[in-house]
Amino acid sequence: MPEPAAARPPRRDDTAADARSLEALGRLDPQPVPVPYAGLFIEPVLPPFIDE
Repeated sequence: MPEPAAARPPRRDDTAADARSLEALGRLDPQPVPVPYAGLFIEPVLPPFIDE
């Protein structure tokens, strides 16, 4: 199994292309972090089965 990539410090120059570095430079507003939706994994409530 490959080792995880090492974390890099944010770039400090004006040509930074990633959002985290642009936020650190003050050139980009903080980006929203998506919230996971747990409703996808909840079992649906079904009516009782009637065997006739």
